[in-house]
Amino acid sequence: MNYRLSRLKNGVRVLTVTLPKMESATLTVWLGVGSRYEAPRISGISHFLEHMVFKGSKKRPSAKLIAEAIDSIGAEFNASTSKEWTDFYIKARAGVIETAFDVLSDMVLNPLLVKEEIEREKGVIVEEIGMYEDTPVARIGDVFEQLIFLGSSLGRDIIGTAKTVKGITRDDFEAYRKKYYFSRNILITASGGIEHNQIVSLSEKYFGKVKKGSAKSYKKFERKQKGPQILLHPKKKEQAHFILGFLGNPKGQKDRFDESIVAAIMGGGMSSRLFSEVRERRGLAYAVRANVDHYQDTGYFAAYVGVDVKRVDEAIKVVIDQCLGLADEKFPLRAEEIRKAKEYIKGHLALSLEDTKAVNHFFGEEELLLGKVRTPEDVYKRIDAVGKDDILRVAKKLFVPKNLNLAIIGPYKSQARFEKLLV
Repeated sequence: MNYRLSRLKNGVRVLTVTLPKMESATLTVWLGVGSRYEAPRISGISHFLEHMVFKGSKKRPSAKLIAEAIDSIGAEFNASTSKEWTDFYIKARAGVIETAFDVLSDMVLNPLLVKEEIEREKGVIVEEIGMYEDTPVARIGDVFEQLIFLGSSLGRDIIGTAKTVKGITRDDFEAYRKKYYFSRNILITASGGIEHNQIVSLSEKYFGKVKKGSAKSYKKFERKQKGPQILLHPKKKEQAHFILGFLGNPKGQKDRFDESIVAAIMGGGMSSRLFSEVRERRGLAYAVRANVDHYQDTGYFAAYVGVDVKRVDEAIKVVIDQCLGLADEKFPLRAEEIRKAKEYIKGHLALSLEDTKAVNHFFGEEELLLGKVRTPEDVYKRIDAVGKDDILRVAKKLFVPKNLNLAIIGPYKSQARFEKLLV
């Protein structure tokens, strides 16, 4: 899968992946800013602004007119906010790609930000916060990052809090946009039945006048953990949810491929170690998985389990035992296990890239955050090159008892009962 990258005169980057046999295409506009860049007082503004661009723009001054423009070409559109980026996309028939440019550029560059709409949307977001609070399987990831990134902006929820959201004003939006919505902080990605030169030309037409601006940074995460950490989020539920994890490597670090294989061995699929031990052998849980996540300056391994509230202690012990057992070779690595983990990762990547939205994400995130791109073929080669010694080396670095982090949502009054499990 080949890509092409160009830069407009004002610094906007344009990355395309042409897939000639596809009738559709996805256009994504990326901004290199997310919740970790926010001041505490306006926590959640990146996500809030994502909502507001759909409420009316210069050419289409209402949410209804924007929706009608999308419906008239049979397209789908949406947006998302992370801790390090914000993106807006339209997926449509390739023949109407200019309409996608027209709508997205107007929304992103010329939102009206009407005060009455801002006040109305505050209520919507506060309800969204409540929805996540009542959905432990979604909320547990936020609780875990609050713990493992304690004291850092990475530890704050992307959505903010009810208090910070209610305090955000139109002036805050304008100052935020002026600070971060500039040309050198914009990446345009397009994939599907498109041509590179066509996309560059349209990018120049619709984004070529964006002001350059200057790069803005964030406070880098500092690793300060000196011993095991626990964060209990009490909630009266019939099931307990926990994530047990360890700090890992940044997004661009070479060991991230080794970490991915470790995660696949531990909790990737129904034949992984944790799934086999926690669910199949002991019947402790329905949902079991492990993954690695990476930011520009740090990362982590995390194992999630949704478990019977009465058997949570046993499940935690099993996960710890399996993690440490890989590192100290109590449970030796098998050649077939390594091969299966590699194929699991490559297979899931290949399947995901059948969707042009995922193609844009695969290529876009690395270019936006790292300024370099790997193709799927590059990833396959790096995965294949990982050997048993590499996996053990990374596992020994990751799975250190004093670096344990345990986040729990469940009907428990005190976290003291869990502290003894981490000693």
